[in-house]
Amino acid sequence: MNNIRWTPVIGMIAGMVLGIVGAFGGLGPFLIVLVLGALGFLLGRAAETGEVNLSGLSVRRK
Repeated sequence: MNNIRWTPVIGMIAGMVLGIVGAFGGLGPFLIVLVLGALGFLLGRAAETGEVNLSGLSVRRK
């Protein structure tokens, strides 16, 4: 049960939060939540790995 990939689950939750904020709060709060979410992602990634390497996030085309 420990082999669950949490990235899709966290992405889904982040998308739901952004959708709710966008629907009820408007554009300003949506952008604030989006920027703070990205900042939290980078800080979490740095805390987990000790470095920030965003090369693994690129979209690979066939």
